Amino acid sequence: MGLTTDPASTPPGAALQDAGPHAPPAEDDPASLEVVPARHYGRWVATVAVAVLVAQFVHGLVTNPVWEWGVFRDYVLSETIVQAVWVTLQLTVYATVLGFLLGTVLAFMRLSRSPLLQAVAWAYIWIFRSIPMIVQLVFWFNLSALYRELGVGIPFGPVFWSVDSNTLIGTIGAAVIGLSLHQAAYAAEVVRGGVVAVDHGQLEAAAALGIPRLRQIRRIVLPQAMRAILPTAGNEIIGLLKGTSVVYVMAIGELFYQVQVVYGRNGRVIPLLLVATAWYVVLTSVLSVAQYYVERHFARGANRTPPPTPLQRARRFVRTLRAAAARRDQPVVPLKTPGDIR
Repeated sequence: MGLTTDPASTPPGAALQDAGPHAPPAEDDPASLEVVPARHYGRWVATVAVAVLVAQFVHGLVTNPVWEWGVFRDYVLSETIVQAVWVTLQLTVYATVLGFLLGTVLAFMRLSRSPLLQAVAWAYIWIFRSIPMIVQLVFWFNLSALYRELGVGIPFGPVFWSVDSNTLIGTIGAAVIGLSLHQAAYAAEVVRGGVVAVDHGQLEAAAALGIPRLRQIRRIVLPQAMRAILPTAGNEIIGLLKGTSVVYVMAIGELFYQVQVVYGRNGRVIPLLLVATAWYVVLTSVLSVAQYYVERHFARGANRTPPPTPLQRARRFVRTLRAAAARRDQPVVPLKTPGDIR
């Protein structure tokens, strides 16, 4: 007579134990699932399409005779173009320095508790952001039609010293004034946004410690605000560099105006425009690199271990290659077995 076992009385896991170590996994066991790699078909299609478009663009640059790369090579480093680039850089530097200095003053005027200062700063920003830059430049260029003389004296009283406005403000001066005043309106909002981003509790703590107001702004507010100011300020400076091309209406020999003069004489429009494009790309690239390192400098307070720079990555890669080459050149020493040791 045999013994029977009630399935209901069998303890959990007993069936798996009786099956032995080579039993097939259960259906709900994660180990039994087949791992299938993800297929990114859309990404592959997009990559192929972009690669084809880039190849077509490069092929057109190389084979299309309209680009006239010989003319480009003759003019890209010519004395006329290099001098025009220098004028463009001068206008950019002057307008950037003066614009951000005035913009910083306007920003703190808007943040002050004086209703008059707030109103004046708000009105300035509203007016100069509303008027196109080219209109402002033409206005300052024709300032002598409105004020023939500019002088110093008592308000609403006698003038002690005066000078002809054309003598005081030349063509370059009018361009710098117009660009600086226009840039100051945008720089004021950039600086104000960075200052507002700083936690107000830090100012309260500094005031409680007896730190003077000016030192609070210089040592506490501005170093932290620079992290929010720099990205937008960098965009503004790059935009100003390209915006200097507007001064061609004043017949100033900056890059775009000089390119127009050259292709007006020889009729080579496309290669001369390519010359201007190449110089603008180079200048904006230099400004972008400078912006990267300045942002990295002011980010030290928030990020104590910043990621390596591209130059540091390149140096690390070169050191890795040298170390690998040195290991490859070392002679291979055979290992001694215990039987060889006597």
